[in-house]
Amino acid sequence: MSKEKVVLAYSGGLDTSVCVKWLQTEKNLDVICVCGNVGQEETDLEKKRQKALSLGVLDCKVLDLRDEFSDEYLTHAIAANSMYENKYPLLSALSRPLLAAKLVEVAHEYGATYVAHGCTGKGNDQVRFEAGVLALDPDLKVIAPVREWDLKCRPDEVAYAHEHGIPVPEGANDNPYSIDDNLWGRAIECGHMEDPWNEPLDDAWTMTKSPENTPDTPTYVEIGFEAGKPVSIDGEQMKLSELIIKLNKIAGDNGFGRLDLVEDRLVGLKSRECYEVPAALTLLQAHKALEDLTVEGDVLRAKFALEQQWATTVYNGKWFSPLKAALDAFMDETQKFVTGTVRLKFFKGNLTIVGRKSPHSLYDYGLATYDRDTTFDEKSAAGFIYLDTLSLKTWSKVQGPGSGIA
Repeated sequence: MSKEKVVLAYSGGLDTSVCVKWLQTEKNLDVICVCGNVGQEETDLEKKRQKALSLGVLDCKVLDLRDEFSDEYLTHAIAANSMYENKYPLLSALSRPLLAAKLVEVAHEYGATYVAHGCTGKGNDQVRFEAGVLALDPDLKVIAPVREWDLKCRPDEVAYAHEHGIPVPEGANDNPYSIDDNLWGRAIECGHMEDPWNEPLDDAWTMTKSPENTPDTPTYVEIGFEAGKPVSIDGEQMKLSELIIKLNKIAGDNGFGRLDLVEDRLVGLKSRECYEVPAALTLLQAHKALEDLTVEGDVLRAKFALEQQWATTVYNGKWFSPLKAALDAFMDETQKFVTGTVRLKFFKGNLTIVGRKSPHSLYDYGLATYDRDTTFDEKSAAGFIYLDTLSLKTWSKVQGPGSGIA
């Protein structure tokens, strides 16, 4: 009798390699691994595939998802100016739903009953994987080995790996950090940084130079947008994944893109996190600057509130939800005229918007200028103020300071 199958989100690291053996031995399941490349630092995915096959899995799918991640996920994040708690660009929350969708696809391909992930019970990613899977196929069952097994710390996992013949790289216990990265940046936690009073050590940062070691002259860059989507750097057209890679280098070399913050996790605890997001922060700031020029004021104010809801919805794992779809429809409508160019200046860890232009600009020089050739009728302001303050004056006379009531 054939075994039931499980599709595992596989990174090739210690946790998910141990998950493979645990699912095989403890659950008596045949394992299919899915390793998705969303632009993380690890590029030798074929070695990871061979490692998985050496552990006896039925198959290991290595999927290049960089363009799909950029074109179908990051474009929505840019349109929504996604900043969780108005602090940092969403990062892992953007890649997890794409990976969850691939788990479901592969589960259908192999007739698997289960999907599995290597997330802990303390983090947000467990929710994102499981919410994504169950939204796309509620009949699939989810297994989370790290929530079930008795391996309480990394040395326990290393010992289990040695016991079960799982290759463990030298120094597996030495890295103090937990890292998650993709095209959009890096999330860094654990180790020295678990005390929120400690300043991050220099070895935590890999994408960005220390501002002290950056050029002594400013670097200017022009970003082109079409309907809210970044399409060029300094006039050179390129696909979004390439643009992000190039901008990560430019901004990072100028020391821009480091964040150190405490965030509120979905599971109810506060966590100190550091992020390196040079291209993400750059594109969001440039995008906002172009929106200021091209989107009507009432829409901008409404959009700001909905941006926070969009970010929280996605952070909480609800990418495949009716609320997210409705918010995307609003965001898409606002992007129709967000076309133009934004000029940026990088210098010593800082980014300044120094210019913006658009064929759809709502900025009217004649109305804005204080020169004598202004087209604004200043006399009309008196009538505007009279009507705008009418309710306020009535209140003051009857109930407020002008009423004489003590």
